[in-house]
Amino acid sequence: MTTQKAVVAMSGGVDSSVAAYLVKLAGFDCVGITMKLFDSADNRCCSLSDVNDARDVAYRLDIPYYVLNFTSEFEERVIRKFVETYKQGATPNPCIDCNRYLKFEWLLLRAFQIEADYVATGHYARVETSGERFLLKKALDARKDQSYVLYTLTQDQLAHTLFPLGTLTKEEARELALAQGFVNARKQDSQDICFVPDGDYAAFIERYTGVQAAPGNIIDESGAVLGQHRGLIRYTIGQRRGLGLSFGEPRYVAAKSVADNTLVLAREESLYTKTLIAADLNLIAYEKLDRPLRARVKTRYLQAEQNALIEQIDDNHIRIEFDVPQRAITAGQAAVCYDGDTVICGGVIVSSKE
Repeated sequence: MTTQKAVVAMSGGVDSSVAAYLVKLAGFDCVGITMKLFDSADNRCCSLSDVNDARDVAYRLDIPYYVLNFTSEFEERVIRKFVETYKQGATPNPCIDCNRYLKFEWLLLRAFQIEADYVATGHYARVETSGERFLLKKALDARKDQSYVLYTLTQDQLAHTLFPLGTLTKEEARELALAQGFVNARKQDSQDICFVPDGDYAAFIERYTGVQAAPGNIIDESGAVLGQHRGLIRYTIGQRRGLGLSFGEPRYVAAKSVADNTLVLAREESLYTKTLIAADLNLIAYEKLDRPLRARVKTRYLQAEQNALIEQIDDNHIRIEFDVPQRAITAGQAAVCYDGDTVICGGVIVSSKE
C-alpha cells in the first residue's frame, strides 16, 4: 500500500508543531512548510524566530522542511481586501481570508504539485463524512474551537484537509509538545492580526495607502451634527469609548456612511436587529438549502451561538432571522450557522435590519 503524503503548515507555534508530530505518528509521509506571508520588523508572524522554531521541530521529527514565499498572494488576497473593506465602512476578518486563500487554496495547490494528498494544520476543528459529503465540525474542546474561521472550506478542500488537533485540548497539545522536547512547547499564542501587531488598524491603513483618513461629521439619527470624527476607519459598530464627545447618557456608533463621510451615534437600543443578509455563501453540510432551517448562528468569532431561522434566498445569499434581536451586527464580519457541532454554512454579512 502506498504511503500517503501530507504537507503540514508549520507556523513555528506549538499547535502546528504538534499537528506535524501527530500526522507523522499516523504514518503519513510528511513535509513541513512555513508560509512566508508578510515582511516587517515588528511583525509577529513568519519572523526569523518562528522559522527557526519550525525548522527545529521538523529536524527533531526528521521530516523535510521548506519556507515558501507567499507575500505577494497574501498582500493581494488578504491585506488589500482588509484595507478596502475598512475603506468601504465594513469590518473584515482577515484570518478567514488567510485560511480561505492562502492555507487552503495556494498551499493546497503547492501540495498537489508535489503529489501530496493532504494539507494538515494546527487548527482546532474536525473533518468527518456523511455519505458522500464532507462535514466541518467543531473541535471537541469548545474553548479552542476554530470552525468559525474555517467556514469557507469547500468539499474538495475538506477532502484533502487534516486537523489532527480536533480531538485534543490545548493542554493536551502542549503536553505532547513538552514530551517531544519541542523548542516551542511553552510558546504563547499570538492574539493579534499578524500584519497589525500593535492593533492600530487605522494607522496601518494610513501607512499602507499613504492617505490620512478624512475627518467628518458625527451626527445623531435625526441628522443633527454632534461633533467631528477622526476618520471612519477608526470606528466600529457598537463602539462607545474614544468618540471624543460627552453626553448625558451613553451613545454608541450605530452606522458609518462612506458616501457622505458621517458617523452616526445612537442609544444602545438602536444597535439591536433581528435579521441579516449574508453574501458569498458557502454551503458545507448541504448542496442547497431547499427550505428554511432552524440553526445556531454566530456573527462574531467570540460570540455565543444564537437561535435563528436560516433561509437561502439565491445561490450566493442567505437570510438569517434571530429569535431575539442581536447587538451590533456588523457588515464585513462572518455569519456562521451550526447544527449542533456541524457547520451548515456561512457567509459575509452585508446588511442587517429589524
